[in-house]
Amino acid sequence: MKSTVLGYPRIGARRELTKATEAFWAGRSNAEDLESTAAGLRRGVWETLRDAGLDGVPSNTFSLYDHVLDTAVMVGAVPKRFAGLAGLDAYFAMARGADGVAPLELTKWFDTNYHYLVPELGPGTDLRLADDKPLYEYTEAWSLGVETRPVLLGPVSFLLLSKAAEPGFWPLILLDLLLDVYAKLLAGLHQAGCEWVQLDEPVLAADRSGEALEALRHAYHRLGSRNRRPALLVSTYFGEIGDALRVLTASPVEAIGLDFVAGPGSREALAGL
Repeated sequence: MKSTVLGYPRIGARRELTKATEAFWAGRSNAEDLESTAAGLRRGVWETLRDAGLDGVPSNTFSLYDHVLDTAVMVGAVPKRFAGLAGLDAYFAMARGADGVAPLELTKWFDTNYHYLVPELGPGTDLRLADDKPLYEYTEAWSLGVETRPVLLGPVSFLLLSKAAEPGFWPLILLDLLLDVYAKLLAGLHQAGCEWVQLDEPVLAADRSGEALEALRHAYHRLGSRNRRPALLVSTYFGEIGDALRVLTASPVEAIGLDFVAGPGSREALAGL
């Protein structure tokens, strides 16, 4: 039996990240100062988990603000009203707003006290691999002597947690374009030597409509069927996933994560396969 965790707190034992971002927003520090603090926090987490004896250490669990926002930036889902901004200015404007520019909507992350920023998707959204944060953090950890398992918000959850940028638009219609982005990222991670990637699909505890299940089947058949990729762990949490379990077990992914605490019925469902 091997041990791992799905993620780890990112703000620091003494709220170092909160203090660093507030200093950056107030103009008391610059981007280099903020990144230095962030790098130190990432290193501390990786070394803590490695030294604790875990067999699998997650990476890409760090965020300057919100992991859903990070995913939106990674796949190029940046609304046009932020087009005049770049880098951290654009990132934090999406999170907090800027002069005359409204931020993304903030809403509750399932049944937790955490809130996430809701991506806005429409027919004009140009999905592409616009940022290599998961690859950067994987290679950063590797350079420190820590082999990690990058954690990504899964493509189905990303789309179902997004909102339509205009009436009548259905975000799931972008699934194949989004899978192109994920496939490119997985190929890059494989080339870098990454052995495992974790794809989180928490939405399966809340939305198991026919459309969601078909999107899940299509997504993981396509990603799992690729030859040059890391092994895939599709992780679910916040409850039982019902029929989604059979969809995932029929896919070519290597591992599935289930929540036996919030979803006690998962044991019976697993035994019944």
